[in-house]
Formats: sequence, structure tokens, C-alpha cells
Amino acid sequence: MDFEHSDRVKVLKVELEAFMAAEIYPNEELAEAQIAEGDRWQPLAIVEELKTKAKAAGLWNLFLPDPDHGAGLSNVEYATLCEVMGRSPIAPEVFNCSAPDTGNMETFWKYGDEAQKAAWLVPLLAGEIRSAFVMTEPDVASSDARNIQSRIVRDGDDYVVNGHKWWISGAGDPRCKILIFMGKTDPGAEPYRQQSMILVPTDTPGVTVVRPLPVFGYDDAPHGHCEMTFADVRVPKENILLGEGRGFEIAQGRLGPGRIHHCMRAIGQAERALEALCKRAQSRVAFGKPLADQGVVRQMIANCRMEINQARLLTLYTAWLIDSVGAKEARNEIAQIKVAVPNMLQRVLDQAIEVHGAAGVSDDFGLGWSYAWGRILRIVDGPDAVHRETVAKLELRKYN
Repeated sequence: MDFEHSDRVKVLKVELEAFMAAEIYPNEELAEAQIAEGDRWQPLAIVEELKTKAKAAGLWNLFLPDPDHGAGLSNVEYATLCEVMGRSPIAPEVFNCSAPDTGNMETFWKYGDEAQKAAWLVPLLAGEIRSAFVMTEPDVASSDARNIQSRIVRDGDDYVVNGHKWWISGAGDPRCKILIFMGKTDPGAEPYRQQSMILVPTDTPGVTVVRPLPVFGYDDAPHGHCEMTFADVRVPKENILLGEGRGFEIAQGRLGPGRIHHCMRAIGQAERALEALCKRAQSRVAFGKPLADQGVVRQMIANCRMEINQARLLTLYTAWLIDSVGAKEARNEIAQIKVAVPNMLQRVLDQAIEVHGAAGVSDDFGLGWSYAWGRILRIVDGPDAVHRETVAKLELRKYN
């Protein structure tokens, strides 16, 4: 197992860290101010300016392993860069490395035909449009894809789409132009061959954004997580992705690398939270001495450092496994990081909030938003209990 990176990756990491220090961190408050002013559901001017700078610096589409369209990095190599970007809520989009676009671009790259790539992958790679992945439904437990009720029905040269979806991340953004929609084409087929994915442009008649859904009070404008309805939405048969009955296969292929991205970004957030904890502990005095000299605070700091390092190593090991043997063979470790990393992030954030006192639950330090994001991360790719079940089954199988 080799985590040693090439000279190119080391240079990219240095350049990325320098860009973050010079451009991202100084502009975070400006981005927050722009969200608070005027129409919250419009692209942020400062983020668009930073995108131009990131492109010019060659820090663009770093996630895609295809050297013709992305940086051509392995999962292990990209993971280290993802951690750096995860330290700021605006950074991933600046480098065109934000979810759900990364997963959707990888889906187009892996499973799309040439016409689909030309229509949607090319403008996504250029950062000209954004996209959304439409799967979760309010009436069923969507962590089990077999429960999906939305329908995709062939009608001549078209498919007709009907369904009620929610928690569709990115659908609130006016730049969101294409949806990857998951529904059933054949409810009578074998359980994992019932689902298909189809491409639905957002301006298709019958597509309605009902409302943005807040996450612990945060609406995440201009990105948003939306409730949507699809009423007799008609799209051409060429919009089916890979073919009927291939939806579950596509979903599984999409999730492995995506979980690495989520987890490494979470580790970046945890590092920044620990940094904030340490600075606060050194600058505040209570009971006659700095908080950093209090034994209980030192215990907090030590535990946070050990947990972050453990989570990073497990995630890098999982990335190495995906690179070496594929996501299917790494499913045990993928399930492990999905549980371990977000829980670690919440524990670190909880300690950082404790040391910040009342200020920690305000918006002044970003800890509250990170805590909310860490909690939703334990749901968005499936709840902890589902992943623990996977780990236990695979562990028990060793002794059959």
C-alpha cells in the first residue's frame, strides 16, 4: 500500500493551498454577504470571479481521472486535494469539484453516449451549467433503491416520467440545467433490474421545483436541496442512460469515489475546526489561566487529533483499495468510512463548539453550519445503520 504521491500531485497540493490562502479564505465572508443580499437564489459574483482565476491557474476539474478532461489523478491522489478544498464551503465549486456535479460528470463520463456527453458533460466540465441527481422520494425509505416508486414509461419515441422527489441538491440553482432522474421502467423485473436513469432537462414541461428544504435552518442558497414533482414529463428515448434496467448499476458505480470525496472534504472541515479550537483555547482565559492550559481542553485537543488522523488513514486506505481492486471489492471499507468520518467530524465540531462557548453556536465561526452538514452527511448516502449492517454482514461472512 503506497500513499506516496507523484511530484505533480505534490505541486498541485502546494498550488491549491496557496490559492486557498490567497483567494478563498479572504473571500468567504464576502460570499456570505452576497447570499444575504438581494435574491438568494442567484450565483455568487465572487465565486464566479474565483472560478476564472482557478481555471487560469490550472486548478480545474481535479476530480476526473480522465487526463483529457480532468487532472487524471487516482482516487488516493485526488483525496489529498479534496481534503484541502473541504476546508472552505465555497472552495469545491470554485475548482469545479463540487457535488453533485462531480458525481454526475463521472456518470456521464462512464455511462453516457457521445451525444449525451456532448450535450451535458462538455458544458459541465466548462463550469457553464450545473446539474442534480434525482433519486430520493418522500413516501418511501429511499436508502433501499428497490423502494423507488417514480415511473419511467416508454411511449413511442419518448419516455414519460412521473414522480415526487425531494432533497434534490442543486436544484435551486438557476444554472441547474440537467437532472439525472432515477425511476422504475419495469416493476416486474428482478429487483435490481427494475430501475433506470434518464436525463431530464430542467426546462421540460411538467418539471416543478416545489420548495427548497432547509437543513437545520440553513437553506444552502443558491444551491439548495429541493422538493420536486414530475408530472407527465416527456423526453426523447435517447435520454435513457446506458439502457433500461441499468439504474442500480449506475448508482453503485457512482457512489464509491463520491464517498471518498465527501469524507476527505469532511476531514478538511475537521482540521479547520481543530485549528479554530486551538486558537480559541490559546486566546481565552478562564479560572485564572488560558483554556489551552486546562487539562480537560488538552484532552479534547488530543482526542480530536487522534480521531482525525485515524479517519484520514481509513479513507486513504479505502481510496487505495478502489484504485487497486475497484469499488465493488472495497464496499466494506466504503461503508466503514461512511460511518466513521461524519461521526468523527461531529465529535470534533462538538468539542470546538464547546471551547467557543456561546459563540460556537452562532454563525460567526461557521461551526454551526459544519455541524449541520456533518449530520446530514450521515444520511445522504444512506444512514449509518445501513452501512453498519453491510460491515457486519461482510465480517460475519469470513467465518461461514
